Amino acid sequence: MASIVITPQKLRAKKKTHPKFFRQNFGRGTRRRVKDNWRKPRGIDNKKKEKIATFGAEPTIGYRNPREIRGLHPCGAAEVRIFNPEMLADVVKTSVVRIAGSVGEKKREKIRAKAKELGLKVLN
Repeated sequence: MASIVITPQKLRAKKKTHPKFFRQNFGRGTRRRVKDNWRKPRGIDNKKKEKIATFGAEPTIGYRNPREIRGLHPCGAAEVRIFNPEMLADVVKTSVVRIAGSVGEKKREKIRAKAKELGLKVLN
């Protein structure tokens, strides 16, 4: 578990911005024939695959964030997924807790109570 805490201000300063990555041919024509969700361009004559600038940006390794802030919650703390109340014993105080979606309501209440007792922040 990462016990590194970065303040939200430092996190925002270090986090890189990137353009919205649209699918090829998005926005062409009067009707939306193609949704905007990203798909890798394939095809021998594809202009986006050829990286022609006017056809929009493509995700590349250069847009990746620094290793020290990668995967952190926007508040600057490391996020830990919890499945049962016993897992809270291993969580570092500087981390925040997210209860897994597969956990039922009874167990959620137990997890929330124990997290409050230990002084941990629960995200959901």
